[in-house]
Amino acid sequence: MAPTIAVGDTIPDGRLMYLDENDQLQSLSLHSIGSGKKMVLFAVPGAFTPGCSLKHVPGFIEKAEEIKSKGVSEILLLSVNDAYVMKAWERTYLENKHIKFLADGSAAYTRALGLELDATDAGAGVRARRFVLLVDDLKIQVANIEEGGNVTAISSADEILKAL
Repeated sequence: MAPTIAVGDTIPDGRLMYLDENDQLQSLSLHSIGSGKKMVLFAVPGAFTPGCSLKHVPGFIEKAEEIKSKGVSEILLLSVNDAYVMKAWERTYLENKHIKFLADGSAAYTRALGLELDATDAGAGVRARRFVLLVDDLKIQVANIEEGGNVTAISSADEILKAL
């Protein structure tokens, strides 16, 4: 299925959930956090999965300061999981200081982007495709969207750094 979101589009607003430092459930509006700012939004098919946990997320953690040095205000990680799973996953990365782990529990935001992945055959239901977006003042500047769920060819931290 072809994505519906593309370079030049305004990123849709959406509320994503997270647990704050006191483990209180919070919601975040992408338009509120991104208006007038540059942000990187990347997504993975699932928390605690090998490709996501061992390669994709660690690459962004390792390169976060370099990404932010290029004028990026926010680095946001999206996954179709609940906020409690995302917080538990975030806590496994002790070195993370810059990435917000955001939950799209019902995949509503992922569907609004047109970037859902049907992983029903793998027992996982609807998930987010692996992607990275560079958004500047709510306009998509770069949309690197993977074709397969296990590939990080164009959605890595290194690839978004090339675009910055």
